[in-house]
Amino acid sequence: MASLVGSGLNSAVFGAEKCVLFGVSTTMGPAAVVFPAKLGRSFGGVVACAPAAQSTRKARGITKPRPISPELQDLVGASEISRTQAVKLIWNHIKANNLQDPNNKKIIICDEKLKKIFAGKDSVGFLEISGLISPHLL
Repeated sequence: MASLVGSGLNSAVFGAEKCVLFGVSTTMGPAAVVFPAKLGRSFGGVVACAPAAQSTRKARGITKPRPISPELQDLVGASEISRTQAVKLIWNHIKANNLQDPNNKKIIICDEKLKKIFAGKDSVGFLEISGLISPHLL
């Protein structure tokens, strides 16, 4: 069942397959949310429509799983992983083992597992992490 929301200037239909927002009709999913907003002049009832079911895209770029080195496998526990997941799991390891420098949280103090990944360094800056794992993503 579709609902209608008026904004004073335009109306939007939501809860249906089509969503009309400020005169633009797009195919959207069944869910929509009404937000009060000020756009130019004051009026409420702006509708933001949720997109229809997402198409299944093939992972590419930094989200594409890749084979990884044995050193990184010891830390993450998988034989293939994407760069984004690898960085996320490394940060989980850092947080779980309290490896950030207490005086400067931007510095990571490496334990034995991290030293294997970060070329034997005792400490690294958090911005260096992504670059230092590059050789481990084959």
